This record gives sequence, structure tokens and C-alpha cells, in this order.
Amino acid sequence: MQAQSLQIREATQNDLEAIVALFADDPLGGHGDTMDPEALPDYRAAFARIAASANETLYVAELDGEVVGTFQTMITTTLTGRGASNMIIEAVQTRADQRGRGIGAAMIDHAIEEARRQGIRLVQLTSNAARKDAHRFYQRLGFAPSHLGFKLKLK
Repeated sequence: MQAQSLQIREATQNDLEAIVALFADDPLGGHGDTMDPEALPDYRAAFARIAASANETLYVAELDGEVVGTFQTMITTTLTGRGASNMIIEAVQTRADQRGRGIGAAMIDHAIEEARRQGIRLVQLTSNAARKDAHRFYQRLGFAPSHLGFKLKLK
């Protein structure tokens, strides 16, 4: 892959179907994502909430005009760290037939550079415990497995 042919940009409504297809094709995610047309209003509503948020950004990685990856960033500010802001990277997904080509690394690099540009103190992410390859990938990029995460499903 030529680096100049990969473009990382904010997602638009026109990217929604391709983004959902990435998640629906993920056997480990367990999020129940689907390409069923009946689910499209849910995805549209979520996209609208993300797009309206000043602290969330949804991105796509595009290669030769096709969406081959996606990720989302969220900026949070807490009183810890003297009121510093942190970036959370979520929903990182590279199309299965494009993995191993540096797309995921380019997406994470883009997020980190955006965090630096904004003066963010810390970049963090979580990864499904079953994704051992992803854990090695994030560690190669400099992330340390420093915390244990917990989730409580409400629906």
C-alpha cells in the first residue's frame, strides 16, 4: 500500500453503510451489528448524535475510494491530572481483507497526532480480552496494558 493512497478523514453520512459493514463482519465484537435494513435508523440516529457532539469524532480510513477502516475518538476532561483532558479511542476496525497493511497503525497514529495537536494529556483505549493479536498490535504502538476494564451491559 502506498502511504499517499490511504486517506484518514472524518466520516460522513455517506460512509455509514460501509462503517456498519465493518462492524457486522466482526465475529469477535459481539455487539450484534447487522446490515439488516431495519437496523439502519438506529445507526443513523447514532451517527447524528456523534456528529452533533463537540467531543466525539468518527473517522474512516479510505483506500482507493473504499472505506477500509474506522475508529472513533472521544475527549473527556476530569478533575484528575489537574483537570487534564484525555482521548479515548474506540471502535477501531480494519476491513478483514485489508489487515496487515498498516491501515490500523495509520489510524492510531492519526488519533495520537490529533491528541497532540489538542494538547491532550493521555490517549487510552480498550480492547476485547479475546483479541490477543490486537493487544500485541497496540503494545507495538506504545500502549501499555495498565488498567483492568469492567463493563455492565444494560441492554
